Amino acid sequence: MTHLIRLFSTTLLTLILIVGCGWGPRPEPSHTTLQPPVAKRVDYLVESPHGNRNDPYYWLRDDDRAAPEVLAYLEAENAYYRAYANQYENLIDDLEGEMLSRINQDDSSTPLHRGDYWYYSRFAEGKQYPIFVREDDEGTVETILDVNELAEGHAFMSVTNLTYSPDYRYVAYFVDTTGRRQYELRIRDLHSGEDLPDRLTGLSQSVAWAQDNKTLFVVENDPVTLLSTRVLKHRLGQPAEQAEVVYEELDNTFYLYVGNSTDLQFVQIYLSATVSSERWVLDAHNPDGEFQVIAPRERGLLYGAEHIDGRWIIRTDYEAPNFQLMQVAHEHIGDKARWQPLVPHDDDVFINSYLVFSNYLAINERSNGLLRIRLLPWDDFENPRFIAANEDAYMMRFEWNIDQFTNTLRYMYSSLTTPMVTYAYDMTTGEQSILKATEVPNYDASQYVTKRTWATARDGSQIPVTLLHHRDFVANGQAPLYQYAYGSYGSSMDPFFNSSVLSLVDRGFVYAIAHIRGGQEMGRHWYEDGKLLNKKNTFTDFIDVTDHLVNEGYAHADKVIAGGGSAGGLLIGAVANMAPERYLGLHAAVPFVDVVTTMLDESIPLTTNEFDEWGNPKEQEYYDYMLSYSPYDNVAAMDYPAILVTTGLHDSQVQYFEPAKWVARLRHLKTDDNVLLFRTNMTAGHGGSSGRFSALRERAEEYAFMLSLLD
Repeated sequence: MTHLIRLFSTTLLTLILIVGCGWGPRPEPSHTTLQPPVAKRVDYLVESPHGNRNDPYYWLRDDDRAAPEVLAYLEAENAYYRAYANQYENLIDDLEGEMLSRINQDDSSTPLHRGDYWYYSRFAEGKQYPIFVREDDEGTVETILDVNELAEGHAFMSVTNLTYSPDYRYVAYFVDTTGRRQYELRIRDLHSGEDLPDRLTGLSQSVAWAQDNKTLFVVENDPVTLLSTRVLKHRLGQPAEQAEVVYEELDNTFYLYVGNSTDLQFVQIYLSATVSSERWVLDAHNPDGEFQVIAPRERGLLYGAEHIDGRWIIRTDYEAPNFQLMQVAHEHIGDKARWQPLVPHDDDVFINSYLVFSNYLAINERSNGLLRIRLLPWDDFENPRFIAANEDAYMMRFEWNIDQFTNTLRYMYSSLTTPMVTYAYDMTTGEQSILKATEVPNYDASQYVTKRTWATARDGSQIPVTLLHHRDFVANGQAPLYQYAYGSYGSSMDPFFNSSVLSLVDRGFVYAIAHIRGGQEMGRHWYEDGKLLNKKNTFTDFIDVTDHLVNEGYAHADKVIAGGGSAGGLLIGAVANMAPERYLGLHAAVPFVDVVTTMLDESIPLTTNEFDEWGNPKEQEYYDYMLSYSPYDNVAAMDYPAILVTTGLHDSQVQYFEPAKWVARLRHLKTDDNVLLFRTNMTAGHGGSSGRFSALRERAEEYAFMLSLLD
């Protein structure tokens, strides 16, 4: 403890001396002036069936986030970070100003008509958080919820999933004041504008209303693992402790959610694991009735269901790796053998999601790595219509569509050069109109170019890459490159507009999104080839994309910077060990880097849910494979690039101590003089700062770090 306090005090003294030096804007950083903290080493055996491992930095784990010794170390790292970043503070200010100048501060969302009102959210100039409002046909605006008021007195504030009762008398919403993603349910009476006394805590952020407008279904989390475990039924006005348990999930590999069918006729319990799912439904007019299962869970069977006109439309991977659509009458649910084919499987097209309307079926699907929309009239499936796009790389996805009895589809379109546009598309005539085009001040789309290129992986696979660069860019091998990717859970990184990255592109950067295996850009096989015992394909794909972009003249070999967050932080950590010489700098945000130790510990949130993603290290084959790439376990005495690591103290997805331990081990073993920075947001969780301006400041700091590495 004394050692750490001394380190912390020394670092603060260094900070004071550095600030007093009067450095001008954007000097070359000095690596000799600043002295980073050095974490003590304490032997600790991490036990496993396949041998024990010594973890000298395990002491940095404090589940209560209160141990003085741990907090002192994190603050010492923060002080070192601030001292180093002070050298380019003017650049941070410049970047923050640029990013802010591209935001329409009083922007609003696309209005959605419900009952007698138009509902939307808006921002007020200078305010951090949204204001939820509704407007009648006469133009009278009524404030439903001002998150800025709720945030007063809190360093962190997240309000999510506003869900209205069927008669629009009440709105249920969820509040998180720590970033831990453990929510409190609150209910506001829209007649009085006041919250009811009803408060339920320790919840996930899902809710379903019964048709009686007074019964809600919510999900309670386990207080230790934070896993969603029980569905509670709560009636307005009753004490929270009287909420009735109507479902309890005993298999800790499943996630649990609740919601309503689009037509509001059913309450649904969604159960989801990596390779299995299950759906239970209840007539919303009978909240005291019994839930029925659509199909019992089977390992290797994924499905989801939506109700329309007495039948369920089912998206499933049953005998269809890229998914197919099937249907079953409501009276026949419970038996998968009753499912009837509707839209067949296609080896080249991945069904991502779908919407059901009285006259049409709309499918959001992936073809050649891009999201498109296919429209099928119920009475003429042989003549589908596709919504056209005019760019090589883009994102097209459904917007909120809550009315099944309409021929108008709302969808969103964006690309790296096109700010988000929301369209209303007439599925009968093919005509469309713009509901909202996002305004981006100080932005001229004609100055930028987006394109798609393909990199060849070392096993011959073709990896799609989306690029953004200035129109004056010349592919002569001189430009700096910022390469980003994720590559896990089947999550696809669709190319949508990001105004912040323009601050790099305007300074000559090429921005690249590598659609590596582990996502589902190229179909389900793209995911299967990047998980479990194929996980290393994710990392080698990323490295091969870097080589391709350098060889094709998109980047200078000595000016490549890479970034990723969460599971994408795992990617960055693995790449740091496998190919450090390819990168000038790395940014790992909330990185999952201590793979084996975390997956051995079933008390840590998310561990048991993800055995089918990473493998269960209690099995020898998976233990050996995970150990061979786990970033923390593979830190070696060698040169590393400059690295910035960022995390949040209250992160519930990737615990703060994973990156803390990783940084400590890197400091101990690395042989280079390149800077290693570690910044912990002490009042936030997995997503960083909750306020929109605070989040911009964090992004400006990250980009300033990248720019500081260049001459």
